[in-house]
Amino acid sequence: MKPLFLLLTFGLALQTWAGDARPNVLLMVSDDLAATLGCYGHPQAQTPHLDALAKEGVLFSRAYCQFPHCNPSRSSFLSGLRPNQTRVTDNADSLYVNIPDVLTLPHHFRQQGYATARCGKLFHLGIPTGLESMDDPHAWDFGTPFKDERPYPPKRNSIVTVQTGKKQGLVWQEIPGDDDQLCDGAFATTAIGWLKKRDADKPFFLAVGFHRPHLPLVAPAKYFDLYPLDEITLPDSPANDVEDIPAPARNGSVPGYAMTSTPEQRRASIRAYLACVSYVDAQAGRLLASLKEQGLLENTIIIFTSDHGWHLGEHGLWHKRSLFEESARVPLIVSAPGMKGNGRTAVGLAELTDLYPTLCDLCGISAPSHLQGKSLRPVLNDPASSVHVAAFTQARRGKDAEHWGRSVRTPRWRCTEWDEGRNGIELYDHEADPHEYTNLAQVPEHAPTLKELRAMLAKHLPQMVLSEKR
Repeated sequence: MKPLFLLLTFGLALQTWAGDARPNVLLMVSDDLAATLGCYGHPQAQTPHLDALAKEGVLFSRAYCQFPHCNPSRSSFLSGLRPNQTRVTDNADSLYVNIPDVLTLPHHFRQQGYATARCGKLFHLGIPTGLESMDDPHAWDFGTPFKDERPYPPKRNSIVTVQTGKKQGLVWQEIPGDDDQLCDGAFATTAIGWLKKRDADKPFFLAVGFHRPHLPLVAPAKYFDLYPLDEITLPDSPANDVEDIPAPARNGSVPGYAMTSTPEQRRASIRAYLACVSYVDAQAGRLLASLKEQGLLENTIIIFTSDHGWHLGEHGLWHKRSLFEESARVPLIVSAPGMKGNGRTAVGLAELTDLYPTLCDLCGISAPSHLQGKSLRPVLNDPASSVHVAAFTQARRGKDAEHWGRSVRTPRWRCTEWDEGRNGIELYDHEADPHEYTNLAQVPEHAPTLKELRAMLAKHLPQMVLSEKR
């Protein structure tokens, strides 16, 4: 079967530059990180290095993933295609089986003469086996294997009840020792070493994929010490919050993710997540310091983002794979030399599929014709502008992943359909309800808005029907 798009793997000519002064690229991708950073206004997150990066670049306050699940999201933004085209909707799907001649972002840069390196998880990896089954074999000059860190050094860890078998809080552990005991510290060390030994005659595309704050929430004890347990606060959700949420969107609708816990265990879970976020921030800081030390900052585009968000108790959820704001929204910081908007916050919508065309634009590289995102360069020069009127996200939930969700986010509204509306519709007004506590889908006065948004969903995200049930 021929792919939907003609993805030219070898047809784009290599450009020549005088002295090859094209900008370098440092792409940092965290795993399961919501907008839980100090620069995004989180009241407790201690992330000084990423906060400093945001002051130097442009912080996108409304950036969204296209599928809040590791492999589907990464397959989407690294190919520049939406999940409807990649047909990657779970961690077992293969982008390269579905589109054999797909031209991914790092592969394209390698073809254009960039030295490419991966340290950590960029494409989805076969954790816990360490098999890099979803990695692009054509993308890298250098790549590091994913190391299984277990067994972790013993210290303190969370509890799983034997009686119920349900998680009592997220699985976490604080360990003694330094940062390099865990993979993210090792990834940062390896990346810094590669930078020092790279071929200086070529521009570089360095991708560093941090594993945290993906479960289990393991970090050195010094990062847990930043967050006294008695200072951790819980989401202040209304008691009846879940009453107007459709069944596919509720807690427990995805096997393995349901969690019951006491308030103390919830606070311990949030503390552990924040500790892992600070651990990632420290590794990002090491990379930024190395760029500065080597005199590379002035000619390096730096991007920090995540594959999708994560819930810390909002709507009773403690996971990803939802279509609420906390799961669909991602942090996105872009620091590009010479952009007029550096140091400001962009309020317009952005999608992770925009990364590929943005980097091509900023580096003066021809963008492949198949890309479905848009270059964010206009926003980097004027953060008050926008290149999107809406951002789109999809998900699958249910015991057998039988429920298909699709969601549209505009500057004011979020509208979500489950199974084209047959199993529920949601409408939230972010001007009045930024936490999405009140579903307005059944309120008559909002019927015209709902109709307009549902039409956008039908047009831009046709419901996927796969022949194979998972």
